[in-house]
Amino acid sequence: MKSNNKVWAIIPARSGSKSVRDKNIMQLAGYPMIAYSIKAAIQCPSIERVIVTTDSQEYADIALKYGSEVPFLRPAKISGDKSTDIEFFKHAIKWFRKNEGLAPEYFVHLRPSTPIRSPMVIENAIKKFINSEFTALRSVHKMSDSSYKTFEIDTGKLITICNGNFDIESTTLPRQSFPETYNANGYVDIIRTSMIDSGIMHGNNVSAFITETTFEIDELDDYDYLEFMVNKSPKIIKELMSNKNE
Repeated sequence: MKSNNKVWAIIPARSGSKSVRDKNIMQLAGYPMIAYSIKAAIQCPSIERVIVTTDSQEYADIALKYGSEVPFLRPAKISGDKSTDIEFFKHAIKWFRKNEGLAPEYFVHLRPSTPIRSPMVIENAIKKFINSEFTALRSVHKMSDSSYKTFEIDTGKLITICNGNFDIESTTLPRQSFPETYNANGYVDIIRTSMIDSGIMHGNNVSAFITETTFEIDELDDYDYLEFMVNKSPKIIKELMSNKNE
């Protein structure tokens, strides 16, 4: 296959979410969720194409309205609750190679469930990653409290996650006593096609890209809070949607 240094955005938007029905096209401040990821990607100079992979013609029509390409519909068999990210990557890469003769070397993976992003931050992530030795890039933000202070429950009793100890006294120490820990947040991930070809997404040399704390919608309460935050900052919407293709 042809070798290249192309950067495309890929936005996965399956239609069967059970936790929040149709969350990828829910209205947020007057725009469908998926529009935010599309608009952010379009405004990144390094991204040549913006691709939405979905199993829904309704979702595809919305994505096209906001400027994305939707060159195919994703098969239902890789669009269920238990489907994995690597499945839609493999499907997309196979489709592009078969129908266009090549796939990009880099995919900027943007999840619609994390809608509020700065195109400049995405661009900085791309610049950091391209031509590096990293196998992938994942965005993270610092946790407000170290995960060393968190627990599981075993037979009704608290047990520390990091050392599996029922003696939890150490977790009462000040948070400054523990290493900082980070949550993956879906702001921006970058995946190499060559890694997908080898059967894995991220590899063992993943670049940590630290962002401000961001909000991902997994439950309806998450949506309510994000809508509140967005309505407090209308500038975010104006900047993302300033070049509408509606």
